[in-house]
Amino acid sequence: MPETIYDVAIIGSGPAGYTAAIRAGQWGLKTALIEKDNVLGGTCLHVGCIPTKALLFNAELWDHLKDAKEFGIDGVDARTLNWAAVQDRKSKIVAKHAKGLEFLMKKNKVETVKGYGKLTGSAQNGIFTVEVVNDNKASHLKAKNVILATGSEARMIPGLEASDRVLTNIEILSLKEIPKSLVIVGAGAVGVEFASIYRSFDCEVTIIEMLPRLVPVEDEEVSKELARVFRKRGINFHTSARVDKVEKTKAGVAVTITVDGKQQKIDAEKILIAVGRKPRTQNIGLERTKIKPDREFVKTDSWMQTSEPGVYAVGDIVLGTPQLAHVGAMEAIVAVAKIAGKPGKPINPEHIPGATYCHPEIGSVGLTETRAREAGYNVKVGKFPFTANSRASIVGQHEGFIKIVSDADYGEILGVHIIGPQATELIAEAVTAMELEATVEDLMWTIHAHPTLAEAMLDASNSVYGIAINA
Repeated sequence: MPETIYDVAIIGSGPAGYTAAIRAGQWGLKTALIEKDNVLGGTCLHVGCIPTKALLFNAELWDHLKDAKEFGIDGVDARTLNWAAVQDRKSKIVAKHAKGLEFLMKKNKVETVKGYGKLTGSAQNGIFTVEVVNDNKASHLKAKNVILATGSEARMIPGLEASDRVLTNIEILSLKEIPKSLVIVGAGAVGVEFASIYRSFDCEVTIIEMLPRLVPVEDEEVSKELARVFRKRGINFHTSARVDKVEKTKAGVAVTITVDGKQQKIDAEKILIAVGRKPRTQNIGLERTKIKPDREFVKTDSWMQTSEPGVYAVGDIVLGTPQLAHVGAMEAIVAVAKIAGKPGKPINPEHIPGATYCHPEIGSVGLTETRAREAGYNVKVGKFPFTANSRASIVGQHEGFIKIVSDADYGEILGVHIIGPQATELIAEAVTAMELEATVEDLMWTIHAHPTLAEAMLDASNSVYGIAINA
């Protein structure tokens, strides 16, 4: 029998990899999806976005129950938390979607190949050979194009190793019981989301952040509001702080930190390390190609092509784009469009939404006010608080605001920053507006349904010119 030559081989089945596989199948490309684990979906589905958001929803429900009397619901004071059932529900959601991916591969005629994939060198006569190792046995498959979608893993503080007390995103998602106290190193999305979850369940939480503020990539006013709400929720945090030492104790861990030049020690049952993620690019054969990693990341052009012709990189391993599932998925679509010769367009980095699911939620896109000023724009800002939004009153979530950063000369929307109820959903309107080059004035003349949280966007756009109706 003649040897199968695939149009595209994809290494890794996280959101970037499985999206590439599905789109390639839809466009009639003969596709192989190589995955080292027993399940498809990668970090995001199994130990990342999906299980974390499932726990956050449980935490939100639990918080609502604390205020049951205000909503006219009596008799819930004796509520108890069944943590095993919480974890079970989370696992069922993950399993359901993992099965869904298997179905989508069959539907789109994608061949899934179990094993650890790596490049063996440049293409010979236009054909790549990919080595696949499974159960210590190596086989090879041939493909005209290769997409690297190998993802990332949690960075660890040097000298520490993951254990039952020192946790990464993997260990913290499968705890058998809620710790009484938790130190979290890092106040990015992962850190503040887990702080939010475990504080809802009455864990004593302390966040340590090296930079001067919580969620340091967000607009400064968003960071300030989150800090205010976290204080109110009883979440402790130290910014501009350094972790000096982590020691095991009888009861858990002792964490020595330096803040304002002074050392202090924090005792806790567990410590979560949430200091970012490193790309998985070692031992995938890059050294046998023209690809030269930059701090372990892979450089690509705007169509996701690497310096090795015919090899593309997408997702968390790509240099210079945020390590977000939705970014990897769109990069995959861009790469497959190029391979298939179909119409496509590269990603605009300024139109990538950020979504952080702590309570209150954060959604953002485009330039912060500081970055817009630094870029030389004549900046005009509008801000509208959720306290003045009737739907926010109805759902009992008043914290936060919508902030629009615009160019005063042309009304161009430069950035939108939301902290408050359903911020991760509301940001979609801002992304769409920016993608379609809408102006602040266009938003002002867009009718928003009432009463909705979304109409806070209407008020925010009007507030750029100081004429918001509801504030």
